[in-house]
Amino acid sequence: MEIHQLEMLRELGALGSVKAVAETLLVTPSAVSQQLAALQRTVEVPLTRKEGRNLVLTGAGQALADAGAGVVSAMADARMAIGAYHGSPVAPVTLSGFHSAGQALFAPLARLLDGPDKPRILLSDEDVAQQDFPALTARYDLVLAHRMDHSPRWPEERVAVIPLAHEPLDVALPAGHRLAGQPVVAADDVAGEPWVTSHAGYSPADVLTAVAAVASTELNIVHRINDYSTVAALVAAGTVVGLLPRYTARPVLSPGIVLRPLEGISTRRRIDLLARPENLKRKSVMMVCEALQTIMTELADQPAG
Repeated sequence: MEIHQLEMLRELGALGSVKAVAETLLVTPSAVSQQLAALQRTVEVPLTRKEGRNLVLTGAGQALADAGAGVVSAMADARMAIGAYHGSPVAPVTLSGFHSAGQALFAPLARLLDGPDKPRILLSDEDVAQQDFPALTARYDLVLAHRMDHSPRWPEERVAVIPLAHEPLDVALPAGHRLAGQPVVAADDVAGEPWVTSHAGYSPADVLTAVAAVASTELNIVHRINDYSTVAALVAAGTVVGLLPRYTARPVLSPGIVLRPLEGISTRRRIDLLARPENLKRKSVMMVCEALQTIMTELADQPAG
């Protein structure tokens, strides 16, 4: 049982196919299959099974993959003790973020970490459904992720979680709207409005499902758009209302929009950093984590405009 075999088994559980594991580890699919077969010969129970055209983990395979993650983390501890890479403040750090987080955090992060003694950050946007964020830690050192309070927790037996913010989603109204002068709005106030919201599986759509349930009515959803800058532009045009995150949507707001809290419904989402535990043992990665915590705290402390 070799550590690289355990790494491949863990990646298979996270990514769901031999091809994806090969692409992530920069090897051939044949090499992945050979190493998994060699690992299988060392144990007496099946570690994988066919599911359609994909190879997935059995319960025993997942248990070994989870245990293997601890082995990988222990090896990272050993490398940290002797390797300059883990202690380097300028080692590159890959970071993915969903769209609204990227709009709000990427530019301040790049400014804050601009210097010869700072990590080199490599940024990417990944706007996935909530349940798909943990798998991104196979490709990135850090993953900016979000989930609603009522959503399933992150699998902390597989990924480390660093909380960044507990952010409300507010109702976005055109500045001239009849409800714009109210300090808060209720589900019954807005249930009859035409809406722009996200695709199913994303935070705004989850909140609107609750609005429809509380108001006991079917909502008039006109547009399905995930990009908050487009949502803000449509709301400002005066034809629809929407939902926008209170902190991270600030870069896309305009005088034509007002945000109002939605009372009686849980609208808060958690913004977290997800990472493989071994990555958090690297100095450059932790410097990026600390910078993001600073930026998010400052963003959340800004007075509502």
